[in-house]
Amino acid sequence: MIDVIFGLQWGDEGKGKIVDKFASNYDIVARFQGGPNAGHTLYFNDQKIVLHQIPSGVFYEKCMNVIGNGVVLDPITFKKEYEKLINVGIDPISRILISERTNIIIPTHRSLDKASEAYKKQNKIGSTLRGIGPAYMDKTGRNAIRLIDVLEPGFMKIYNDLKDKHKKLLENFNFNEEIAPDESLFFESIDFIRKFKIVSLEYYLNDQIVQGKKILAEGAQGVMLDVDFGTFPYVTSSNTVTGGVCTGLGVSPHKIRDVYGVTKSYCTRVGGGPFPTELLDEEGDKIRRIGNEFGATTGRPRRCGWIDLVALRFACMLNGVTKVVMTKTDILDQFQSLSVCSTYMKEGAIVNQVPSSCYQYDNLRPHYLKLQGWNTDSSVFKNQADFPDALITYITMIQQQIGVPICCISNGPNREQLINVDLK
Repeated sequence: MIDVIFGLQWGDEGKGKIVDKFASNYDIVARFQGGPNAGHTLYFNDQKIVLHQIPSGVFYEKCMNVIGNGVVLDPITFKKEYEKLINVGIDPISRILISERTNIIIPTHRSLDKASEAYKKQNKIGSTLRGIGPAYMDKTGRNAIRLIDVLEPGFMKIYNDLKDKHKKLLENFNFNEEIAPDESLFFESIDFIRKFKIVSLEYYLNDQIVQGKKILAEGAQGVMLDVDFGTFPYVTSSNTVTGGVCTGLGVSPHKIRDVYGVTKSYCTRVGGGPFPTELLDEEGDKIRRIGNEFGATTGRPRRCGWIDLVALRFACMLNGVTKVVMTKTDILDQFQSLSVCSTYMKEGAIVNQVPSSCYQYDNLRPHYLKLQGWNTDSSVFKNQADFPDALITYITMIQQQIGVPICCISNGPNREQLINVDLK
């Protein structure tokens, strides 16, 4: 069976550490969507490592790591990331499989991303400019290059045909960029990727399920960035929800068992788009400073705010979440009081649903419940018995509001700082 872990907010929930911790109990960890805009931060032998493309189970020798067809793979990023792993003493080449159907990002995808974002001017989405959106557009437009094409004798013609199409589009944007340096790195990276096992992943995974192997599907970004159900158009270009596991790996919905949703104890967001609980004051700055809320991929400062239970209930509903992991509880240690958004208000009326349109967020205001802070160093806690009453109240109230149990909390960046929770 397959268990799933993904973010319930706008990404950056700390999924990488959770997957890394859980991975020791699984035979396979699988990435099913997204591209190098994901940044999963892990600590290995006290060294910080950020994974963008390689699954987070890479640190366990018994764990196979697979990249599914729902991913758009940047060969340059993949090669650099692998070299970083080599530098810390990990060589997992025999433990990485990539789907033949995985689409790849080519240098002109990044140029198109920059051109498109520049064209939007003040209406910019907040793209990471990694070429992910244009790569997914080529997929749905049936123009994409897939890894199986890289193994074909006629690969250069396939590549040049797509590059020429992109050049025409760039002319329409009146956008010029020299791609020769990137192209050189791209072809070096393509040669590097050819050393890996490129397989019919859907057959491999279904065979492993028949053999009773345990699989963990690792999501990137978060539910509120889903291309269909997120705060469109300020979203990513793939389906970040549980359903994306099936289409992104080639497995049946019947094979999914537990669905773990990861949420911070507060909210953050990078880039543009609605954020009802955003704090544009000293409290927001305090969360950002203590939580070191800067993007793992871009370095951009994250927008910070109180936890949003309307959005969290929505995310749990969409995905059939069975268990919730709450991260970064230690970041709230220094707050005397805490706010939790239980509903929205608009023109005096209560709103309990996430809007379908960004325009519907106009004049929408969060309605807060006030709670006492725990005002103690939670990073030293080892088990639930150490929790002060205020922390127990915070956890209990959230799980009651969302209707899903919180199974564990993270109280620091290290692998061992994850505490099982059982509060009825």
